Amino acid sequence: MPPELEQSLRNNVLDRLANDEVAISMVVRLVQSIEIATIAKAAGFDAFYVDLEHCAFSLETTSQICIAALGAGITPLVRVPNFEPEFVSRVLDGGALGIIAPHVSSASDARLVVQNAKFAPSGNRSVTVGLPHFRFQTWPLVEARRTLNAATMVVAMIETEQGLAKADEIAAVDGVDILMIGTNDLCAEMGIDGQFDHRKVRDAYARVIEATRRHGKFTGIGGLASNPVLIEQFVRLGARFVSSGADLAFLLSAAQSRAAKLRELQTSR
Repeated sequence: MPPELEQSLRNNVLDRLANDEVAISMVVRLVQSIEIATIAKAAGFDAFYVDLEHCAFSLETTSQICIAALGAGITPLVRVPNFEPEFVSRVLDGGALGIIAPHVSSASDARLVVQNAKFAPSGNRSVTVGLPHFRFQTWPLVEARRTLNAATMVVAMIETEQGLAKADEIAAVDGVDILMIGTNDLCAEMGIDGQFDHRKVRDAYARVIEATRRHGKFTGIGGLASNPVLIEQFVRLGARFVSSGADLAFLLSAAQSRAAKLRELQTSR
């Protein structure tokens, strides 16, 4: 495999984490055209994830966006609706370089995600050829599997009290890279819906950060895009992957700001 092709499959997030740097990602759930990949890259993000758990994108649309990201040099991830093979292996075959698995509540859940996301010997993902990651060229299977296994990231979302209680066991699962706290869902389950500055939230992040450090993994921040103060606090505690907000929120915020600024011209005449 040419070095330049293998280099193009480097995972920006994994590279950041390996250097103990903060990796930042945006959420794609509105823009269905491939331009979003270049926009995310130009904006300075390390990655984005197509949020199939919360949008109606097809697998075809998701694949097109992921392929565009590979060409643009930004890491494409996909948050799947569930972590069964019909989603996990198909979005990975379509161009994604990582899976964000929702509602991982046990080590057995985490092992299932890894099994479906990784080729042998790390998992049992079905083998195919002509993948977009390799510009649709076919390479020796051993080499292709090794390269993709190294580049493919597995993120387990901690969104339940059971998952939080099992954080250490989940972090211990070989093949899991990040435990990402879904703060909105976790708060709702803990009976503190919307209270992001609650002590229970800080305790949850401290617990997951401790678990990931113990096992050489990393903690991700989800659901706090509108609260940069808390994001900074949790990064200082040790979190290293940040979901910074969605394309819809960015578009709406910028549009509202511009409209308000121009409306001031009318009132200041």
